[in-house]
Order: sequence, then structure tokens, then C-alpha cells
Amino acid sequence: MSISWVTRPEEERDVPAIREILLAAFPTPLEADLVDALRKDPAWLPGLSIVAEHDGVVAGHALLTRCHVGDSPALALAPCAVLPARQRQGAGSAAIAAGLAAARSQGESLVLVLGHPSYYPRFGFARASSHGIRAAFDVPDEAMMALVLDASRPVPSGTIAYPAPFSV
Repeated sequence: MSISWVTRPEEERDVPAIREILLAAFPTPLEADLVDALRKDPAWLPGLSIVAEHDGVVAGHALLTRCHVGDSPALALAPCAVLPARQRQGAGSAAIAAGLAAARSQGESLVLVLGHPSYYPRFGFARASSHGIRAAFDVPDEAMMALVLDASRPVPSGTIAYPAPFSV
């Protein structure tokens, strides 16, 4: 059975549900604490924290926040999470796709993700190194990926600078 996910930007009422998703999906509270810290950081951008819900239950979340490649603005897609009981049902894909669409509509041109190289290419992500983009820490080349949202703008190259709450 296919589930039809409703996606929308996070609202204040979603904050507890998002925290519960992150606590359930990850082995430690680090990601939940990261999202809480990012909400208070200048890297937080309105409309780019996306939830996926079905029958009024928020089951998935994807977050895009401001980062930089060199001096150029970009977005970091992280974290993304789905309630374990709802994984592999499209909630994560729906939230990510909606977040990327929102970023594109807000005029963003580049999104970066550190993630599973077998998952993110379905959204158009490819190795960031092909654009001369690298992390400031050791990471497998195939896991650091970039998605160019606006091919009419130059793609910056250099080292990714994440917002302070990422602690990298």
C-alpha cells in the first residue's frame, strides 16, 4: 500500500514531534540537540525545516540550513530522519524532495549532504569533489555530495564551513 505524505514547513507545534523522530531514529540525542541548537542559530532559514505527515501524524523530517563553501552561501541537508515504524514508506523522500523544492523556490543554488551514497543520488546529488568541494574533516569521497539547484550560477569550490552547532 502506497502512503500519500503531506509535506509542509515546520510549525511551532511540530517541535516536540520532530525531537521524538530524531531521538527514535538515531542512537544518541546528538541530532535532536543539533536541530534544537540550529533553531537558535543564524544558519536557520524559514521554510526549510520540512515535515512529512500522514493522517495528522508527523513521521518524517528534513532540515536545510545555511553553510558556506569558501565565501559562497550554500545549504547543508542534515539531519533527515523518519520514525522507525514509518521507514521505507516514503516519508523521508517526501520531506527531502519538498525541502529541495522549497530551497529552489527561495533562490538557493547549492545543497550539500554527507550521507549514504546509495540513497541521495535519487534526488540528483553527486560527489561534491567533482565540483572541487570538500569537507574540513575526513570523510569518504562518495559520501560527501552536492546538488546544484541553479545551473545558471557558478558552483563554488573550496572547503565547506558548517554553522557552529555542527561542531565541525
